[in-house]
This record gives sequence, structure tokens and C-alpha cells, in this order.
Amino acid sequence: MNISQEKTGNVSVKLTVAIEENDYKDKVVKELKEIGKKHAIPGFRQGHVPLGELTRRFGKQVTSDVINNEVYEAVVNYIRENKLAVLGEPVPVEVKELDLKNEKDFTFQYELGLVPEINVTLDKEEHLPYYTIAVTDEMVDEQDKHFRERFGAQVPGEEVEPNALVKGSIMELNEDGTVKTSDDAIQMLNGIVAPMYFKDKAEAEKFAGKKVNDKVVFNPWKTCEGNAAELSSMLGVDKDKAADIKGDFELSISEIIVLRPAEPGKELYDNVLGKDKAHNEEEYRAGVKEMVARELSRNSEMLFRVDTEKAMLEKYGNMELPVEVLKKWLVRRNEGLTEENIDEEYVKMEPGLKWQLIKERLGAICEIKIDEQDLIDHAKAIAAMQFAQYGMTNMDDETLTDYAKRILADKNYRPRIVEEVGDIKLFNAIKEKVTVDNKEVSLDEFKEIASK
Repeated sequence: MNISQEKTGNVSVKLTVAIEENDYKDKVVKELKEIGKKHAIPGFRQGHVPLGELTRRFGKQVTSDVINNEVYEAVVNYIRENKLAVLGEPVPVEVKELDLKNEKDFTFQYELGLVPEINVTLDKEEHLPYYTIAVTDEMVDEQDKHFRERFGAQVPGEEVEPNALVKGSIMELNEDGTVKTSDDAIQMLNGIVAPMYFKDKAEAEKFAGKKVNDKVVFNPWKTCEGNAAELSSMLGVDKDKAADIKGDFELSISEIIVLRPAEPGKELYDNVLGKDKAHNEEEYRAGVKEMVARELSRNSEMLFRVDTEKAMLEKYGNMELPVEVLKKWLVRRNEGLTEENIDEEYVKMEPGLKWQLIKERLGAICEIKIDEQDLIDHAKAIAAMQFAQYGMTNMDDETLTDYAKRILADKNYRPRIVEEVGDIKLFNAIKEKVTVDNKEVSLDEFKEIASK
């Protein structure tokens, strides 16, 4: 087999592969014999099928498959051995059925798009902005309120407050406002509603200030905009029937449950920050402030990455890409792309392609390496955040590690973790190599900067 290379542009080449019968005939025979050994052929004992019969039945398909596999493997090896930095994959110049009846030797051609040379540098002459959002007392107060409500207690209440749950019997009404008593009447004796979540706030207002033994006429359909699942739960009826229930009901209040926020003290401090992390109000508020700052830092980090990408694209984005080869490759691998829409879609995709190339060069400059412990540590952080959403803020390391390993065992999730860890390491390394211009801004100022 012979492979030759022809330069077709600054960042593209064409490979011509010439394959002769001697390059593939032995493998065809081997494959045919394997079929004879493993498959039952009518009229023959398994493993005793004449080669001629196997050739007659399977020869064309097997020969075609062997030739295609041999040629593609040869192209891949050629690329590796000649250290060609290829963008995408080899694109066949022509796809056609092989004329095996009349020809034994074949020629294939592939177009290759090559990675352009990008001379990226990182040094202290490069200035990149980093905006830290100032944590205000109001932010700490808001977060403290959230935590006090989360770790608060549900207790019996005297009247309906904005965050109250209301229990009682829910009776369907006739059009004249009387309680329906027919056999088909809907009656939920142990009903419960949460006016705070009603879609229609006018319906929620009907419950405001009501007390035990009061009666409230309301419209369940309006409270959830006809959501069949919610109506089914509220009224104890089948979902199929629920959506058609649009009349008024009467709720006779038997119990009111209200939320009483947790009081400042050791129990609250431990629940929020972890055992013995804070011993007084000052330490607690400092811990909460740190939590808010950590949460806001994600926004700062994201904007830093966006600004870095913009700066790098502006500085190095004027590169030559093998556009036509890339378009052909993209159409081949994406169902939504066609020859008719690829020109328009490629314009949208090109900045991302250029950034990926620049990013790879940055990774090489920064010598980014990722090991399994990096992945476990990141997966543990993800696990801790997931547990925290359910109020479990003090999970032990063994539990987090076990959960992290299960996350990484998910073959669909693991590549995402690898990419996230790689990005974290890359942008941290970039910060070390360039001059980062730190500036503290208010949340409103940050939003304005980020919107530009």
C-alpha cells in the first residue's frame, strides 16, 4: 500500500492511498474462513463450508469491509507517524461503491484540515481584569434569613400568615354557593393547601388572616392554572378528571401550620456552618459572609473566563483555518447540518473552534495535567453542594468520597468532570502567568459590566 501527500493550502493537505490486491486478499480469506467457523450455513456442516461457497455468499461485502478498514487504518497510522495535527477527521474526497467485479486495485483520497500554527504567549505584560463582588450586610442578612427559615420549625398558628400551610375539609360547592351533597360530590376531609405557592395571588389573599374554624371559598383550578397533578393532589381525584374541575370549593380550617425561624444560637450555627465553626453571632455572620462571597466568586470566575476568552481571541484569533475541509467534516458528522445551511452555521461555530485551539495551546504552555485525585476532589465538591441543597451541610469525608466515586463511574458524567477540572486548573494557571487587575465592585456594577 502506498500513501502520498499533496499540499492543497496553508492548512490543508490531500492524502492519496493506493491499495493493491496483495494488500488485502489474505485478510479477506481469513475473514471468510472465520464466518465459516462461526456461522451455520444451510446445506453445510459448521466449519466445513468450502471457501468458494463463502466467497460466493459473502465475498463482496467482506472484501469491501476489509479494504475500507485497511485504508482507514493506514491513513490513521500515516497521520500519527508523520505527526500531522489534524482538525476533525479525514474527509473522503469521493464516496462510491467499489467495482469489485472489474477491479482489484483501488485509489482513495482524503482531505485533511490541519491545525494552524498559533504563537501564544503568556507573561506579566498581559493584563486581564478580575471583578470581585463586595458582600454587603444586606446580603448577609438575606442569607441569614434564608438559613433561619430553612432550619426553623413548623408550629401551630393562630391565623394564616404568608408562609402558612392550611389544613381542613375541602368541599365542592354548587353554583349557588351551597355545599354539594350528591353522590358525585368531591369532598377532601383531610385537605391541605399552601397559599404561598398559589399561581393566582387573588386566591391566596382569600386566606390571609383567617383563623381556625373560619371557612374560605376559593377556586382550586385558579390556584394552579389547571395543573392536573396539583389538582389531583389537592382534591384527591384522578388526574384524568382533575383538569375539568373548575368550580369553587369551601375549605373549613381545622389547623394552621406556620414557620417559626430558628433562633440565633449554637444549633443554628452548627446547622449552617458545621459543628463548632462559630461560637457567637459575630463568628456566625463572618462565616455566612464567607459563604456568600464563595457563591458570588463563581460569577467573578465565570466573567474572568469570558474576558480571558475575548482577550485571547482578539489577540490570536486572526488565524487561518481549513474552512472548506471543516465544513465538509461538520456536515458529515452532524445530522442538523447540510450543504444548504453549513455556510451560515459555520460563521456561528468558528469563534468556538478558534477558542478551542487557543485553549489547547494555553494548556500546553501552562503544562496542565489532571490526575484521578483531582477528579475525586472536584466530584466531592459537587457532592457536598448537592447534599447542602437538602440541608445536609456536614457530610463526612467518607460519604462524600464514596458519592464522588459513583459520580465518576458514570461514563456520561465523567467527561464533564474532566473538562471542569481542566478549566479550573487552566484559568488558575493563567492567573499566575499574567497580571490580574483586581477590582472590587458592587453587585449592580458587576451586572452592568457582565452585560456588556
